[in-house]
Amino acid sequence: MDWFEPVRAYCERGGPQFWAEPANALSNAAFLVAAAAAARRASAAEPPDRAGLALSALVAVVGIGSFLFHTLAVYWSMLADVIPIALFIYAYLALALRRFLRLAPIRVAAATGGFALLGFALTPVLDGLTGLDVARLTNGSVDYLPALLALFGIAGAVTRRPEERFLGTGRRLAGIGLLFLISLAARTADQAACTLLPTGTHPLWHVLNAVILYALVATAVRHRESAG
Repeated sequence: MDWFEPVRAYCERGGPQFWAEPANALSNAAFLVAAAAAARRASAAEPPDRAGLALSALVAVVGIGSFLFHTLAVYWSMLADVIPIALFIYAYLALALRRFLRLAPIRVAAATGGFALLGFALTPVLDGLTGLDVARLTNGSVDYLPALLALFGIAGAVTRRPEERFLGTGRRLAGIGLLFLISLAARTADQAACTLLPTGTHPLWHVLNAVILYALVATAVRHRESAG
């Protein structure tokens, strides 16, 4: 494995230079803003929401990792980008199952582990079923399909709970899911949009995802405050 193997994954990159993706790199500032806003929201809870603060820190790490990838564009920096995203997804899923659906810890661990296995298996299975390179066709966005489905699935499950009529958590999660769907469309369209838009659409993915991550943390904090 060559940790310094160049990776050219997005429309904006036209060469190996550090600032070959200025829009992609600088748009990661949105994650730092979202992290600060989420940390402030979690700190304002009484008592402070420690899970929310931990997730806020992960949002900041997501932004830093993505900045490294869109400037250095080598294999190890790609891992610095995708690993924090995966950690946030798994951590938020576990928190949602425990906090929103009140599942027992053993069931939370089993569901989160099963979700991780689904994420690893999905692309090879789809490739085998379709005979196509699904990751290439979707510009890698297929990797986020399990997260999208989980978000809508939890939203639906929470909506059916009796306390939803005054909490509104399920409706908020569904709205965040719709925004995530738009964000995924922007990510998927990046290469196709290259001829019309030199920066591609990946910067929009960053900005929308920053909003999404803040909204997820804020929703978790609000649910804890309202549910007592």
